[in-house]
Amino acid sequence: MNTHVTIIGAGLGGLTLARVLHVHGIPATVYEAEASPAARTQGGMLDIHERNGQLALEAAGLTAEFRGLILEGREATRVLTRDGTVLLDEPDDGTGSRPEVQRGELRRVLLDALPEGTVRWGHKVSGVRTLDGGGHEITFANGVTVVASLLVGADGAWSRVRSLLSDDVPEYVGTSFVETYLFDSDTRHPAAAKAVGGGALLSAEPGKGIQAHRESGGNLHTYVVLSKPLDWFAGIDFTDQAVAAARIAGEFEDWAPELTALITDGETPPVLRPIHTLPIGHRWDRLPGVTLLGDAAHLSPPNGEGANLAMYDGAELGKILAAHQGDVEAALAEYEEALFARSAEEGAEAARDFEICFGEKTPQSLLNLLTGQEQV
Repeated sequence: MNTHVTIIGAGLGGLTLARVLHVHGIPATVYEAEASPAARTQGGMLDIHERNGQLALEAAGLTAEFRGLILEGREATRVLTRDGTVLLDEPDDGTGSRPEVQRGELRRVLLDALPEGTVRWGHKVSGVRTLDGGGHEITFANGVTVVASLLVGADGAWSRVRSLLSDDVPEYVGTSFVETYLFDSDTRHPAAAKAVGGGALLSAEPGKGIQAHRESGGNLHTYVVLSKPLDWFAGIDFTDQAVAAARIAGEFEDWAPELTALITDGETPPVLRPIHTLPIGHRWDRLPGVTLLGDAAHLSPPNGEGANLAMYDGAELGKILAAHQGDVEAALAEYEEALFARSAEEGAEAARDFEICFGEKTPQSLLNLLTGQEQV
């Protein structure tokens, strides 16, 4: 394949695409807004699923490297009520199909598997347009301009490439996460560490919840869930760690102290993560030489599938391009046909899961989901 592939975004999806293309001898360049691989932390734990994420890593030839990243015991799951009563305590018996890894380490494996210079750091897209003579022009904030004959938007929820294909923009779902960390928890925060256990903790009621995951080094990564309008969060000064933590914790004032400690004892400034989605079944008309993957194509509420689907999209696109090396447009049409069907199904499931976890019937609906019981 003589066509050079231009990828915008060095997240897991874009890097998986670049790696699968490299496996098949197809050249690609990835442009990333961040200044370097270490410019920011890369999120927390990911459970990598057999049906999509693991298949993508197999296509990338990185299964052994992935297996070396797995943190044993992290598939354990606990569900607690607001007063700390244990509703579910499932240990990780080693037979699960969703092993946990750190997102940053998985990204490093993908980066290390690419030829030097594949990723161009410090290239934040400022504009994109389709040229009359064919191809697509990308302008970067650093003054660089490139023209791509084959452009892939792997640039996440607020994708600039998506504007070439669709007028849809993400909309707020009415719920936000607030993120914080506790470090060396077994020694410094033993009550919270005991509540979380060896893997994931979930404590939810309609419209609110506290989630945490045990990461490497005994660190606890917390996501507080609140169904509030964005204006409510705008009234909180998140630059003042103590004030912000106290305001968020105030929504859980009658919850068990080992749970609220995951907020009040946080050792990093709370970070607001509003949840936005694209319409379920988001699609676009075929435009020559450009397509999307991951959140740029099908942003959905978080349910553990987002990173898996982004990697799967990247792997599928890479394989299809390799199989149609004489006809890029046939490859993109085939990829998008499968992508649209898959995204509609997965998006509907993500919306259902989000309602199950934080809707009017939780925590019973959450327990039913985790134990395979029928929802009523």
